[in-house]
Amino acid sequence: MPEAQTDKLGVKELVAMGVGGMVGGGIFSVLGLSVSLAGHAAPIAFTLGGIIALLTGWSYARLGLKFHSDGGSFTYMERAFCHPNVAALGGWLLLAGYIGTLALYAYTFGVYGSVMLGGTAHGSVMQHLLESGILLTFLGVNLYSVKAAGRTEDIIVIVKVIILSLFAVAGLFYVKADHLLPVFDQGGLGLLMGTALIFVAYEGFELIPNAVNEMKDPQRDLPRSIMVSILITIAIYILVSLVAVGNLRPAEIDKYKEYALAVAARPFLGHAGFVLIGLGALLSTASAINATLFGTARLGKVMAQDDALPRAFSIKERTRDIPWLSLCVICGITIIFVNLADLTDISSFASSTFLLVFSSINFAAFRLRGQINISPVVPLAGLVLCLASWLILFGYLWQHNPRSLEWIIAACLGIAALEFLFSQRRPFFKGKGADKD
Repeated sequence: MPEAQTDKLGVKELVAMGVGGMVGGGIFSVLGLSVSLAGHAAPIAFTLGGIIALLTGWSYARLGLKFHSDGGSFTYMERAFCHPNVAALGGWLLLAGYIGTLALYAYTFGVYGSVMLGGTAHGSVMQHLLESGILLTFLGVNLYSVKAAGRTEDIIVIVKVIILSLFAVAGLFYVKADHLLPVFDQGGLGLLMGTALIFVAYEGFELIPNAVNEMKDPQRDLPRSIMVSILITIAIYILVSLVAVGNLRPAEIDKYKEYALAVAARPFLGHAGFVLIGLGALLSTASAINATLFGTARLGKVMAQDDALPRAFSIKERTRDIPWLSLCVICGITIIFVNLADLTDISSFASSTFLLVFSSINFAAFRLRGQINISPVVPLAGLVLCLASWLILFGYLWQHNPRSLEWIIAACLGIAALEFLFSQRRPFFKGKGADKD
């Protein structure tokens, strides 16, 4: 087989990339908040979020088969919307969202690592060193080669899934019924708010289409890898959240926040369980960083090629399709962000960003339904559910965390300013853009 073909990614690597991108930012980052809102119904909240992800994932799959591009979401918005600035704004928002999730994963890695080493959970020097170090490590992996990133993801995700499976299977025998009943102890509104906030846990599958040009057989592998990775993630989330809720009171989960799963393992696995889940958390967040950095750098490259980012972002190595400058800039910004920003602001921004981006993608699929051969029901249902979740999240922040909401609005205004400053496109008031064929 030619060397170029052996360096391509197959279903195994792509599913690993999708699962790694989702699980790393889900259970280990937002479980405490989801349980505090949804209560005993947290597993149902993860199920509802998974349904929205499946609908959106199919839109991504059909768009990805039609438009082969490392730009993924950005390219689809370019193709669907009349004005070029709309796609560019969406691209900037997506790029910022990825940087936010990278910071979220790195922060969680730093917290778990610090606790595992016997330090404090928040704000320690060890935490800052770990969160910066893990970002630099996977910067090096992605700079080395495409296949190295894929193989690294294979190993990490396999070990992570085994650990979480052991936790779920063993923990099911120790679940306490009184911890699970009544199911809707926080009411229906709590379930919906929990669903909206944990939707960021399903961010990650959309990274798969960004690697379409590195796939062995995109026609077969792209839709299969997206749907399989989402289904695997749904199963993991339901089982793990069920065991966590069944072994810890919501107040305990909220108290321990990012490392709640490690504490949840203690009742039935003792200190060894705490260490095992801590290791799983480190692997989960590490693999999420690897997958997200891989896809985000390629998004930056495509945006630069389309003049939505400075041309420097499209610089790559002469012999390999690795956008090294984009990788370095994104990693550098994330390191600054994770060491300065508040975790609540980061997670809230990431959630709201991806709900808006996924709404746009579903709308794009609906507009292009004739070209991509998709039933209009699927993207329309995804669009309605994403927008409803965003409105619920907006309302929650308005009532309970106005500072984060103000930060999100300021960030969005900043993104709009960057689009007008750095893109070479015509601004809105100078006329309409043309559709792309």
